[in-house]
Amino acid sequence: MDKTFYFMAGLPRSGSTLLSSILNQNPRFYSGPSSPVLGAMFSLEENFTSNELYSGYPKPDQVKELIGSVPHHFYSDVKKPVVFDKNRAWTARVPYIEHYIGQQAKIIVPVRRVDEILASILTMIHRNPFEEGQPRINFVDEQLVKNNIPINDVNRCLYLLNTGGIVYESLNAVLEGFKQEVRDRMHFVDYNDLVDDPEKTMSGIYNFLDEEPYEHKFKKLTNEHRENDLQTYGLSDMHEVRSKLKKTSISPSSVLPEEIIDLYEKNKSSLEFWNPDQVVSIKPKISAPPIQDNTMFLNRKVTDIN
Repeated sequence: MDKTFYFMAGLPRSGSTLLSSILNQNPRFYSGPSSPVLGAMFSLEENFTSNELYSGYPKPDQVKELIGSVPHHFYSDVKKPVVFDKNRAWTARVPYIEHYIGQQAKIIVPVRRVDEILASILTMIHRNPFEEGQPRINFVDEQLVKNNIPINDVNRCLYLLNTGGIVYESLNAVLEGFKQEVRDRMHFVDYNDLVDDPEKTMSGIYNFLDEEPYEHKFKKLTNEHRENDLQTYGLSDMHEVRSKLKKTSISPSSVLPEEIIDLYEKNKSSLEFWNPDQVVSIKPKISAPPIQDNTMFLNRKVTDIN
């Protein structure tokens, strides 16, 4: 069966799992957890381009076919005709879609206010304290421990917002797509819009994908393809989906340290650059280099605080 591939990237704690649970109601659609497909494609390309045996006798057409076959093989067990592959780096890797897979890139990009993202992650950490016998501590504190940085909420937030942190890396991947002038391949879905007006939000997604509309339900939701969150992230409810669509998170001002709130307010325009009132004026060519660490969203590093 020939499959149509769409893609999902975006920011953490912005509703990608919720959106997948809604999309999966459509009998034609499969939307699973974050996948290793893009990483496998990148590794294959790297293996060939850096291999002296290949450089001595290159076969670019066969390599292109081999790399492009990865998603088809990975999802060979899925019998549905439309597959959404989820990886936060897709916005920075549009050439992998269009050159190797051979389809026009259509990437759904869930986003959310960055202070709400930080508050959501901190709340999740607070309600999942490490217990003896667990396979690992949460992925944020794990990095602080490795770097000998004191564990507190300020340092947690600064780690997330700086190079290597999931919020920074996700923002940078989206910005790379802007730099490559592939904004038209992206459809932004704000978490609050999804929760407040799901019908309108889903209609926008179907229009972007040019797919036949489907009448979705927003009750009795469930995550059909649940990851082992405790093993992978050290947080047992990282991808839990509530059965009823409603916003339950509390205000960031009730969770975030005052210092982080101030930092967010000072850097809001650069952090949330996808908003229509934030103009990103850059015009480089489309390319597929490794993501360069050339963007600072903040003027503060995690190591600045003891």
